[in-house]
Amino acid sequence: MRGFGAFLGKEFREIVRTWRIWVLPGIVLFFAISGPPLAKITPELLSSFVPADSGMVIQMPDPTYVDSYLQWTKNLQQIVLFTVIIMFGGIISVEKKSGTATLVLTKPLSRTAFVISKTLSALVLLVVTVCVGALATWGLTYAIFAEAPLAPIAQATGTWLLTGALFLALMVALSAAMDSQAGAAGLGFLGFIVLSIATLWKPAMDYSPAGLLSAPTTLVMGESATLGWPIATTVALTLACVAAAVLVFRKREL
Repeated sequence: MRGFGAFLGKEFREIVRTWRIWVLPGIVLFFAISGPPLAKITPELLSSFVPADSGMVIQMPDPTYVDSYLQWTKNLQQIVLFTVIIMFGGIISVEKKSGTATLVLTKPLSRTAFVISKTLSALVLLVVTVCVGALATWGLTYAIFAEAPLAPIAQATGTWLLTGALFLALMVALSAAMDSQAGAAGLGFLGFIVLSIATLWKPAMDYSPAGLLSAPTTLVMGESATLGWPIATTVALTLACVAAAVLVFRKREL
């Protein structure tokens, strides 16, 4: 792949110097920091909504580290995943429309190197950001609840990262095939809806990426989960999406 190393370095420098270093990390760290305190005060918040003279009593178990971890996984499965879909919906098409892709591809840079560099730099940003967020959640959970086993949040976060990587690769493929960032994001959301519906079908849960959607919550709650096939098919589909992005972008006119 001609020019891969140089262009990858340029992509990392752009991440640090542009808005990309603020959006995804900002969202992830906000929920990482706010999740543990919110889990701690949620029972009190719910009780405050009940009028004092109503005679109603809301009894809730005392919050534990599990509630804090559940806040983290819920935010990953919804808000952070949606951010990935929106943010990377134009990862290729924006460069094509602005003329940047045409400029860099006139140099000794292959289209394959272009796509893989964009994908890898985005993946590193996602992995580093989410891992830092998980560590922040773990540390604050320990400070607030005086108990925070590392294994459940590490397993849950690692499992979610496979799903995040799949949707990142999907957005790369859609962005390579389409000029509209909004259109690519719309199809990305459609893919999420389809995968969510697939969780209602047991064979899909057992053998497809649908089995990973609820896995972070299951792991945090200490329940057993058989994830061999879902992990294997998720990795395979992720690689297939990247390969499709390369093939499509090779054939597109700039």
